[in-house]
Amino acid sequence: MYAVVDFKGTQLKIEINDIVKVPYLRDLEVGSKIELDKVLMIKDDKKILVGTPTVKSAKVLAEVISHKKDKKIIVFKKKRRKGYEKKQGHRQNYTEIKINEILS
Repeated sequence: MYAVVDFKGTQLKIEINDIVKVPYLRDLEVGSKIELDKVLMIKDDKKILVGTPTVKSAKVLAEVISHKKDKKIIVFKKKRRKGYEKKQGHRQNYTEIKINEILS
């Protein structure tokens, strides 16, 4: 059984007991429960429910595992023949959540 969920503008394919990286949730503490209610599709063993745009009365229950920083990315800007070079690094914050239940 899996579901496709819209979470903060990104679509995630999730299953039960998955650990998923989502955009940073600064308001929530580690161990707190969250409910994802924008479920776009649910595939069960026997049937597929597709929403228009979301599946009515379907939700996903999850728990916040941790808050972390992603790997460093390098931002490099250059203009040729001008002597302009700029190198910066950036680490994006993210939150790991564990999917506990998919309710349809």
